[in-house]
Amino acid sequence: MSDKQHQHPHISIVSPVYMGEKMVHELVSRIRESVSGITEDFDIILVNDCSPDDSWTMVLKECAEDKRVKGINLSRNFGQHKAIRAGLEFAFGDWVVVMDCDLQDRPEEIVKMYEKAQEGYDIVQGERMERKDKFFKRLSSRLFNAFFSSLSGVKTNNKIANFGVYRQSAIEAVRRIPERDSSFGSLLNQVGFKTVSIPIEHGSRAEGRSSYSLRKLLDLASGFIITNSNKPLRVMVGIGFALSLVSILVALYNVIAYFFGLIKVPGYTTTVFSIWLLGGLIMMQLGIVGIYIGRVFDQVKGRPLYVVRDKVNVEDE
Repeated sequence: MSDKQHQHPHISIVSPVYMGEKMVHELVSRIRESVSGITEDFDIILVNDCSPDDSWTMVLKECAEDKRVKGINLSRNFGQHKAIRAGLEFAFGDWVVVMDCDLQDRPEEIVKMYEKAQEGYDIVQGERMERKDKFFKRLSSRLFNAFFSSLSGVKTNNKIANFGVYRQSAIEAVRRIPERDSSFGSLLNQVGFKTVSIPIEHGSRAEGRSSYSLRKLLDLASGFIITNSNKPLRVMVGIGFALSLVSILVALYNVIAYFFGLIKVPGYTTTVFSIWLLGGLIMMQLGIVGIYIGRVFDQVKGRPLYVVRDKVNVEDE
């Protein structure tokens, strides 16, 4: 195999690894068996997101057994989506597969999505028709998507995640976007390209449980919303306008009531309520503006999205 072939395989598979100690070996074995049905010219990029277990040890073991397996070890936990973007920086295949390490993204479905891509699509995403998650996971995922869609203006499909086959040109477009807090899916929405989703079989989680709690999902959604949309600001402007209109109507009523002798004693309760309501809304608006300013501050500092501590079987270009 030439150096060019080694650096630019036909297919690159990227998988962020967290708490995957007991899953890495099966993940690599099943990927190898599945993708070999398409081509032997592939590489597998495993990005250890500073997992607290022995995931990196298992990644090193797989790298030693097969040079097509590449290990990327991040210096700390940067989060799933930044780990994906770290892997994409080393994914030079004509086609790139992104999948989770927990085997719910079944490696056997890669062939189906790849074949669909050969019909002329740049992005083929797997649509999980029957999710094998527990009730809380399905509920939290629905809440995440509903919250994100309503305030970001980006329509999302609860059945579609990161698992898919992507043309290198689409991945290259994603690499050029410097946004810090965008999800992989929202970046794909920004770059466009010819996209299709196909039904796939969703697997049961091999070990453990998801590290995403409902609170983490909502925090993640709020961060993505601030990055991708100014709709929260527009919503607060609308609320402010509505309250201003109500205040004008109340003032007119009080003026008319005063001249007709309907007001005997000034309303202490109404005054206090109005002050607290308007004060709270002003503080909320300032808080939202402050969050946006904070995101801008983080972006303009230009700090790296992630820091790579170790690389194995990776040739720098």
